[in-house]
Amino acid sequence: MILTKCAVCAIDLGLSLGKKCGRCSTRYCGPECQKQHWEQGGHDKLCKQIKKAGGAEQYNANTKYTEAVTVAAEACAEDTKGQTCYICTQALHWKTKEGLVRMCACRGTAGFAHVSCLAEEAKVLVAEVEENNLSGKVGNERWARWYACSLCEQRYHGVVKCALGWACWKTYLGRPEGNSSRRSAMTQLGNGLANAGHHEDELSVREAELAMERRLHAPEEDVFVTQSNLASTYRELGLIEKATDMLRNVYSGRVRLKGEEDQETIVAALNYASNLGQLRRFEEAKSLLRKIMPVARRILRETHEITLRTRKIYAQVLYNDPGATLDDLREAATTFEDTDRTARRVFGDAHPLTVDIEDSLQKARAVLRAHDATA
Repeated sequence: MILTKCAVCAIDLGLSLGKKCGRCSTRYCGPECQKQHWEQGGHDKLCKQIKKAGGAEQYNANTKYTEAVTVAAEACAEDTKGQTCYICTQALHWKTKEGLVRMCACRGTAGFAHVSCLAEEAKVLVAEVEENNLSGKVGNERWARWYACSLCEQRYHGVVKCALGWACWKTYLGRPEGNSSRRSAMTQLGNGLANAGHHEDELSVREAELAMERRLHAPEEDVFVTQSNLASTYRELGLIEKATDMLRNVYSGRVRLKGEEDQETIVAALNYASNLGQLRRFEEAKSLLRKIMPVARRILRETHEITLRTRKIYAQVLYNDPGATLDDLREAATTFEDTDRTARRVFGDAHPLTVDIEDSLQKARAVLRAHDATA
């Protein structure tokens, strides 16, 4: 998380309130908490160590990264038995002694690596981009190594993505606030925390990111990305109305900037429709999803993750609607069956999307059976 709270009483300080330790920049709400932390909280022993690491934010990121790598390796321990890292070819990392993670659905040994090796690979590629002033497609492809496999191009997920989010943030957080890599690293950290289910921590990152972009007068498109991510956090924390209002504005803004047939517009529409479904505004949700499904198929193709997610959300809205007809329920089950087969073929059985579709398929079949039983 971004450090936005007093180290002693945990009161929210935002990005600028309170005071900092003059040596290591640890944040406090006032002199009383700072004094208490020094005399009773152990800060007198940690202060030099924190300063040596680069300050409170850097020290926190380094610590959180180490913890996240341990969690990721432990979570993947069963899958990685007897395997080696496809980058360094070792089972244990030579320096950190960390274990392997299973980061994607690559077949054979290609799907196993150390988080530290993945991070180092990404750092080297991004450094080449910066040194040679590369941009556009080449720059984006190399930055993608922070969140996607270089071999199968599938995005990392869960605790592996969280560990890489911390790796990315600790790499670039010391740069000036307006630096593009630092800003992108903040996004990666938020995404990683979201994937691991750490939504309270994610919220502090997302809000700090949006405040920063507004201060820097960032491009409208960048603000839309951050607002979409923040809305997702609101949703996970149960703030559905707040999330839906934000997503409606993002969707209308995307249409205005890019038109209907753009990948980011499709994603914005999908996010908005999903929240409409959660608010039980089923007719609005179905109307929007029927509008964007053929666009997603045409622009992104049938096997793209966004296309599959769009069809999954549509089927969920169909069977969750209390007014669903028998035809609606059958369409939902058929849609889930089709997307389930595609997701298994493209992403594998263990991918979160595949698992989610399978769970929804079972629920849809149960609703259909209950409907048949009362007919």
